Amino acid sequence: MAKEIVNEDNKIKNFKDLRIWQESIKLVKDIYLLTECFPKEEIYGLSSQMKRCAISIPSNIAEGFRRYHSKEYRQFLYIALGSCAELETQIIIANELEYITGNIKEKITEKIQYICRMIVKLIQKID
Repeated sequence: MAKEIVNEDNKIKNFKDLRIWQESIKLVKDIYLLTECFPKEEIYGLSSQMKRCAISIPSNIAEGFRRYHSKEYRQFLYIALGSCAELETQIIIANELEYITGNIKEKITEKIQYICRMIVKLIQKID
C-alpha cells in the first residue's frame, strides 16, 4: 500500500490525509470526465450510476474513519469495496456498449483494483 501522509505524531488525524481517500477522489474525477462523453440518453442511467458508485468509495472511507469503533470502520470499508466491484462492472458494461475503448476500460479498472488492494490492506491493519 502506498505510504500514507501522517503528522508529527505518526498518526493520521483526518480522513483527507489517507492516501486511499485521495486516490478515490481522483477516481471520482476520472469517472465524471469519462461519463461526459456518454450518450445523452445515459444521463439518468449508466452515467448516473457510475458517478454514484465512484462517489460512494471515498464517502464510505471518510464516514468509516469518523466512526468510533473499528468494527464500524471495517463495515464502511467493506461497503467501499462493494462500490468498487459495482463500478468495475459498470466499466465493463460501458465498454461492451462501446461508450469507452478497451484501453480506457483497462486504465480505469487498474485504478479501481489499486484502490481495492488499498482498502483490503487497511481492513487488515484495523483487525
